Amino acid sequence: MMTKILTCFLLLLLVACSSSPKIEQVDDGIDSATRMRVEQWKTLIDSGSQWSDIKKLTNVNDFVNQFDFVDDIVHWRQQDYWATPLQTLVTQGGDCEDFSIAKYFTLSAMGMSEDKLRLTYVKALTINKAHMVVSYFDSPKSEPLILDNLNSRILPASQRQDLLPVYSFNGDGLWLAKREQSGQYVDDSSRISLWQKLLHHMDVEAADESAMVCLYQHYDLPVSKAKTLCP
Repeated sequence: MMTKILTCFLLLLLVACSSSPKIEQVDDGIDSATRMRVEQWKTLIDSGSQWSDIKKLTNVNDFVNQFDFVDDIVHWRQQDYWATPLQTLVTQGGDCEDFSIAKYFTLSAMGMSEDKLRLTYVKALTINKAHMVVSYFDSPKSEPLILDNLNSRILPASQRQDLLPVYSFNGDGLWLAKREQSGQYVDDSSRISLWQKLLHHMDVEAADESAMVCLYQHYDLPVSKAKTLCP
């Protein structure tokens, strides 16, 4: 009797397993760690859409500053390259321009007005080098707050005497920069060729994000080789 009961139980179990819906797994070539970082970034954007400006600035600044500083010539084998936020995220590194660009577009994706944000070129006096930061203006005439990777604290521009502003820009225009003011408008940002290349690259990403994320994982390989590792 016990043998018959066990046999019936096993038959029922086999039927149940065979009738369970199959979960189709799509292999897009993206490893689990990369997928998690991208999801964390998107969750940050979604959550941040409801936050105050200061909370947005703080969280985005901290999130991007966690990545490693790497010069373009080492990271991208180019003298000057502006990476997209996804490239910085996937490769877990970049230079000051890449960090600033990632912060700028993450804040924009959260719904922060572009009028409040500028990418600002400065001279970093302590290291005697050209440097880029994000400037946040609560209002057009207010003193900007500075988001930086050299100093992780978000401070008013007047408290960053180590930075000498040169010019700033966003999607709307180009300004000659002043430390505690918005500066003098010069022209539209189309004059900045690297900015235009960046925007084009982001359009390409948007058309097939998964494919581009997979390729970015193999950024240190020739493109032809990277493509053989992605679906």
